[in-house]
Amino acid sequence: MKTIKQTLLVILILISTIMNAQENGKRPNVDEMHSRKWQFMVEKAQLTPKEAESVQPIFMEYEKTIWSQHEKDRDFFRSARERKGNAKPDFSALNDRYAGMDLIQGQLFKNYHLKLRKILQPETLFRYYHAEREFKRKLLQDMSGHQQHDERS
Repeated sequence: MKTIKQTLLVILILISTIMNAQENGKRPNVDEMHSRKWQFMVEKAQLTPKEAESVQPIFMEYEKTIWSQHEKDRDFFRSARERKGNAKPDFSALNDRYAGMDLIQGQLFKNYHLKLRKILQPETLFRYYHAEREFKRKLLQDMSGHQQHDERS
C-alpha cells in the first residue's frame, strides 16, 4: 500500500512538473529527467559499476512504462474535463480509472521489484528504494521552492 502511495506521489509530481513547464512555455525533457533520477539513485544507493550496468535497463524500462501509463491517464482525464455543454463527466468511469491506475502501478512496481531483487542484495535494494524516495522528496522540495519564488516575483 505504501509503494502505491509513493507511486501516486511520483505521478503527481510528474503532472505538476509538466503543468509548470507548460505554463512556462517549455516541454519537459522526459529522457533528461530519467537520466537525472538514475544518476542520483546510483550515487545515493552506492551501486557498483556492475550493479548499475545490470539495473539500468530495468530502471529505464520501468520509468518509461510508468511515464507511458501516466500519459494515457492524463489524456483520459483531460478528455473528461473537455466535455461539451453542461454535460457532467462520467464519474463512474473516472472513479474506475483512478482505481485502475493504482492497481496497474502496483503491479508494475511488483514486477520491477521482482526483477531488482534477482540482481541486488537486500541491503543494496533497500538503499536503492531509499534513494528513489529521497529523489521524490527532493523533487517536491525543489518544486515547492520554485512555486514560492514565482509567487514572490
